[in-house]
Amino acid sequence: MKTFYKIMGSLLIAMTIVSCETEVVLGDGFDNRPTLNEILSDQDVWYVDLNSTLGNPDIPFMTRAFTISFDFGTLYANNNLVGVGRAGAGLGLDVGSYQIVNNQVSILHDIDGLHDFQVVVLSYNRIKIIDLHRGTVYYLDGYNRSNFDYDQLFYDNIQYFLQEYKAWEKVYTSNVGALNDFDDENYLQFTPGFNGDEFKSSTDRTGLNYSSLFWDYTGEYWVEDATPGSINKHLTMDYDFLGNDYFDLYVIDDRTIELYHAASGTTYEFKGRGYIQLKSTNSVESNTGKSRMIDAGRIINKKK
Repeated sequence: MKTFYKIMGSLLIAMTIVSCETEVVLGDGFDNRPTLNEILSDQDVWYVDLNSTLGNPDIPFMTRAFTISFDFGTLYANNNLVGVGRAGAGLGLDVGSYQIVNNQVSILHDIDGLHDFQVVVLSYNRIKIIDLHRGTVYYLDGYNRSNFDYDQLFYDNIQYFLQEYKAWEKVYTSNVGALNDFDDENYLQFTPGFNGDEFKSSTDRTGLNYSSLFWDYTGEYWVEDATPGSINKHLTMDYDFLGNDYFDLYVIDDRTIELYHAASGTTYEFKGRGYIQLKSTNSVESNTGKSRMIDAGRIINKKK
């Protein structure tokens, strides 16, 4: 685990006031005011508050990331919910590099290339970064790892966790419960769609490689809180010919989910097959995969 030190900068620019937001006046490393380098590196992780984004959020590495971290010129990101809080000691994976000049940060992402941002420091733990080429504004909230609620992040974005495997294979069906059509479904797949998240289902026999599966059906799915802010979730899958199927969704571990079918009283377990690591040039899957929607990715009761 890397220790975060204050990094002394060498240049001074006092940032101008934008709108009605109050800004922190930066120093040059020779006075008592913090430098931009210090501001960015003093917070272990910066949560990407996608809901506050202004403009078109069309930079993949920003919409894919739940958090980013600035550490001695290396950019880290938590793109995956599998292993979140453990990968990179909480920082995530190395996804590129960055350089700070005046009040700007240039990020060279391993896949998405070079992007230049103006940084406006609103407080010691909230900044906004403005894409100098597109004008998109992103807001980031800073946290120490000890105060960041990784569990809440996971459960608030669980629909994306389901998308981090190429297939989910049924490994258990309870003896308790009435016979129903879902008994025949042996594989599920969850993917992002254009108008909503989608699932696919397959009745192929278990034990097959996910690449050889035939998907019998495609429909929409959505995940909702059992009660506001709860880690207990309801999963709805829309089968046109059957209507909606409703499940209580529980996460047993990073590879195993439990679905309780309320209508029949049957419990199923599924194992994830084909983990999709959304990281950098080392992964075939890096150029594809989930991007968060504007109405998702919240953290409730964040701790400073």
